Amino acid sequence: MSVRPVKQISQTKPTLEGAGVRLERAFGFGNPELADPFLLFDDFRNNRPQDYAAGFPWHPHRGIETITYVLAGNVEHADSLGNVGNLGPGDVQWMTAGSGIMHQEMPKGDALGRMHGFQLWANLPKDLKMTKPRYQDVKSTEIPEYSEDDGTVIRVVVGAFGSKKGPVDGIAADPQYLDISIPANRTKRFPVDTYRSAFAYIFEGSATFRDASKPFGVLVEKEVDGEEIHIRDFSGNRTLVVFDAGDEVVVTAGPQGARFLLVSGAPLKEPVAWYGPIVMNTQDELRTAINELNRGTFIKEQPVM
Repeated sequence: MSVRPVKQISQTKPTLEGAGVRLERAFGFGNPELADPFLLFDDFRNNRPQDYAAGFPWHPHRGIETITYVLAGNVEHADSLGNVGNLGPGDVQWMTAGSGIMHQEMPKGDALGRMHGFQLWANLPKDLKMTKPRYQDVKSTEIPEYSEDDGTVIRVVVGAFGSKKGPVDGIAADPQYLDISIPANRTKRFPVDTYRSAFAYIFEGSATFRDASKPFGVLVEKEVDGEEIHIRDFSGNRTLVVFDAGDEVVVTAGPQGARFLLVSGAPLKEPVAWYGPIVMNTQDELRTAINELNRGTFIKEQPVM
């Protein structure tokens, strides 16, 4: 087996989106090759309703798929096709925007005011940019779980892991999206197909990821009598870890345990022309989309009666 070395590690950045939602962005609107085919990842965890209640009112999407995974609170959604729904704790929604859709997402906290979820954007390949929009809403009870003897728990949100397969299907990025909890100080290995791009996002506790020779983040503090004294830098809450090539990820949970998302997908290696929630391959295609949005001809599919 070839252990994937860490290519990049970073913390989230506070970001204001929608009608004034305060969230944390792990990546997005930067280098589209960083996690190709994934373009953006947001953590909209918040315990103050005034920081998220305004939500994400009506806005367009084209050329991408959005994946919303809720852990606490609810997200009410509606779209230009007439779809409406409500995502609760543990639920996931995979929306294929395709040729174009207008939708809104309005977060509602739980009884204690807590709202916690993630949104991931996956790019669509050139031949599917203008495909018909569709939704896949999946309830928490439909998501398979592994529970291992050492206390490790793996939710297969999307894709396949071992003998279990997540309920979302027909996705262009061929993704694997795992929600993994590991007890304190445990070391685990997770296979990831070599052709995939992969990243981890730590949102509880801490962990360190290692390549074939040493843990990533081990720092040389000083030398005493010619011997190196090390400190292990455990990556903590709201940390993004992007991996290089290999066929497995090795992780050791920190002293408080760790919970993280492990996400991978087949890179598209296509040009990206990007304007907010509209992602095409060329600037001409992007100008066409924006002109259609301004003229009111952006939506190609009519509402279901």
